[in-house]
Amino acid sequence: MKAAVIHSWGGPEQFSLETVPDPEPGPGEVIVELHASALNWHDALVRQTGRGFTTPSILGLDGAGIRQDTGEKTVIFPGLNWGRNAAAPGGDFSILGDSTNGTYAQLVAVPVENLFPMPKHLSWAEAAALPCAGLTAYRALFKRAQLRPGETVLVIGAGSGVSTFAIMFAAAAEARVLATSSSHDKLDSVRAIGVDTGFLYTDPDWVQQVLEATGGGVDVIINGAGANLRDAMACLKPGGRIAVFGSSGGSTATIDIPDLYWGQVSVLGTTLGSPDDFGRMLEMIDKYQIRPLIDSVYPLTEIVEAHRHLESRKHLGKLVLSLR
Repeated sequence: MKAAVIHSWGGPEQFSLETVPDPEPGPGEVIVELHASALNWHDALVRQTGRGFTTPSILGLDGAGIRQDTGEKTVIFPGLNWGRNAAAPGGDFSILGDSTNGTYAQLVAVPVENLFPMPKHLSWAEAAALPCAGLTAYRALFKRAQLRPGETVLVIGAGSGVSTFAIMFAAAAEARVLATSSSHDKLDSVRAIGVDTGFLYTDPDWVQQVLEATGGGVDVIINGAGANLRDAMACLKPGGRIAVFGSSGGSTATIDIPDLYWGQVSVLGTTLGSPDDFGRMLEMIDKYQIRPLIDSVYPLTEIVEAHRHLESRKHLGKLVLSLR
């Protein structure tokens, strides 16, 4: 099979397109003939430093394809060994493509319990865009922040895959959706998928703008930047909830503790999701006929260019790899 292989950790140029042996299924595993994969920031982080994993490595946690055992179209749940606690993954939890070969290839071996029917209204590229970003957004909104119809949601950073899914899911759930970005163009684009009002976080008074637009703050914030936690919390109304799923803007943050307890604010960590969350996310995709927002589709031969695009942060929605 063809695969994008990494032999040394580093920049996008470390990817090598190679012909490698087809995977053999282990006990309880199924081979999936992948038609598409998708890029995630997690992939870039692993590629840059290895994070303790070994080479050679085939990265990638998102994928959609055909099960060799049944011939059915399938989308892959990327979490391995979540465990019995629905509230958080167990100690054996890992992600497809980290210590196992992932989806930057034409074939992948996956535990049978990780295979879910592909939504019928989606293309291969759209289905491949779902797993990581869609699941992360779904869990953040509905499992962790407990979003309710009629509430107001602020999505920090409108360009990423998780952010665009969060916008679409929140709009489908009858919430009012606000978003921030550094780009007028991105804010204009996300209005088409459910954003009511957009704010440039490069404006010094963007927090005050949010407070004025909402009459005192939002109910829920979805935040993948991390480091701007103090400003984000200032946008919450009393009793508001903020779900933090990433640290793309920095891994440390300073907050005013009195604001936390006097405001009765809930700060919630969240990432990926359980198999049950994944199934419920797919049900929502099907019920509302939601289509992922895709920025670009690259052939596997252009994996280096695709990762450079990812690192530029200029994309809106998902970057996808076509594998057939």
